[in-house]
Amino acid sequence: MESGFSKQILIFFVLLAAIDPNKNSTTATTDLIPKATTQFIKASCTATTYPKLCFTSLSAHANKIRTNPELLTKTAIDVALLSTETTSSTVANLLKSKGQLSRREVGAVTDCVEELRDSMDRLKRSVSEMKKLKGGDGFDFEMTMSNIQTWISAALTDEDACMEGFGGRSMDGYVKAFVKQHIEMIAHLTSNALALVNKFADLHG
Repeated sequence: MESGFSKQILIFFVLLAAIDPNKNSTTATTDLIPKATTQFIKASCTATTYPKLCFTSLSAHANKIRTNPELLTKTAIDVALLSTETTSSTVANLLKSKGQLSRREVGAVTDCVEELRDSMDRLKRSVSEMKKLKGGDGFDFEMTMSNIQTWISAALTDEDACMEGFGGRSMDGYVKAFVKQHIEMIAHLTSNALALVNKFADLHG
C-alpha cells in the first residue's frame, strides 16, 4: 500500500514537477496553494483508491488545476503517462546489465517493457481524446468519455500484466522487487486517473 514507499513518492513527484513541460504551472508548493484549490483536490481525490498518492501527485500542479474538474482529470492522466514513460525507461535500463540478470529475468523485463509501451500508447490516446472535450460539430461527450475510460482501463491491464513474467519464488530477488515497486506506483496513478475520469463523466451524466 501507499505507506510502504511514501517517502519515495514524495521525492518522485518533486522531480516530476521539475521536469513537467508546463513548468510555469507546476511550481506551486503546499504553502502557496490557495486553500480552495487544496480542498478541491483533496475532496476530488476521495473518489480514488489511493487518495494520499492522488493528492501528492496533483497538488504539484495546483496552479494549473485550480478548481476545474476537467483540468484535474487531464492532469491526472498526464501524470500517469509521464510516470509510465519514466518507469519504462528505468525498467529498460535493467537490460543494460544482462550479465547480472538470469535468462528468465531478461525475458520478464523485456516483456514488461513491451507492456509499458502499450500502456503509454493507450494513455496517449486518452490524452488525445481529452482534447476533444473542447467540443465542436458532431461532438459526443458520452462517446468521448467512454473511449477515455476504455483506453485507461486497458493501460491499467497492461501495467498489471507487466509482473506476470516474474511469477514464482525462483524469480524473487532484487530485479523483481525493483520492477514491482515501480509498477505499483504507475498502476496506482493510472487507477487514480481512471477514478477521476469516472467522476468527471458522472458530473455530466
